[in-house]
Amino acid sequence: MKDNTIRIGGVPEHFNLPIHLAIEQQAFEQRGVAVEWTTFKGGTGQMTEALRNGDIDVCILLTEGIIKAIVDGNPSKIISNYVISPLIWGIHTAADNQLDHHRDIYEKQYAISRYGSGSHLMAIVDANTQEEQLKEEQFTVIRNLDGALESLAQHETDVFYWEKYTTKPYVKSGQLKRIGEFITPWPCFVVAATDAILESQPDNIIRMLRTIHDATDAFMQREDVESLVSQRYGITEENAARWFHRTEWAIHGWVSNKMLKSVVYSLRAAGIVGEDQTIPDLVWKRGE
Repeated sequence: MKDNTIRIGGVPEHFNLPIHLAIEQQAFEQRGVAVEWTTFKGGTGQMTEALRNGDIDVCILLTEGIIKAIVDGNPSKIISNYVISPLIWGIHTAADNQLDHHRDIYEKQYAISRYGSGSHLMAIVDANTQEEQLKEEQFTVIRNLDGALESLAQHETDVFYWEKYTTKPYVKSGQLKRIGEFITPWPCFVVAATDAILESQPDNIIRMLRTIHDATDAFMQREDVESLVSQRYGITEENAARWFHRTEWAIHGWVSNKMLKSVVYSLRAAGIVGEDQTIPDLVWKRGE
């Protein structure tokens, strides 16, 4: 690995396919940027921890998760939008669990990948919208999707939030039962980077972002997306089409201040961010 390599991380989901294609096509190298990809099966909570520890430089992760992390002192900044459409969270239980309705979940046991992850934060935000309050003892850390499948099957937990199309094969096979959905009330994915990499390689970060935005723009223009996503991620072309046509990627780095305020408001309303917590700068101010 070169000394100036930018280490990028993300979940093993179809949202990140534009970046994988750019890596395969050597698009980053053509702009003079060396990148190295790391897959994080544990999701946003695992990635914010890696950013904090300096194990990774840049991550594609959930908007609410990185905002919570930065407020809690994670030395990172949001540097761009990535997916500007909301995320559809499937609400799942084991196929043989007697739980059948979204409305009945709020006193049950929740499987979460990590504290501060999307599966954790969205469960709390969802409950708050229904004027319900979840207790800390209702959460069980299962690390990733494989851990959730095992925990739910053994009835150690009852409820698991995960991206709807990623879990659809497990619903179809009968391992999971989807009992509801929750739509994130803001753009779902952003690109975040550590303060250290922003200070040491600002020009390369900008080149990296331009490459990502070009890649997402090209991806949205492709005619073979449905078959490509189906082949690579094991979902049907019909489901790939449904997902693709509900998903919009960013082609520039602009981040709405109103969006940030709305996320902070919702996290405060749900008790995830304290009313007395100071909100630091969340977005990288280029050139400073």
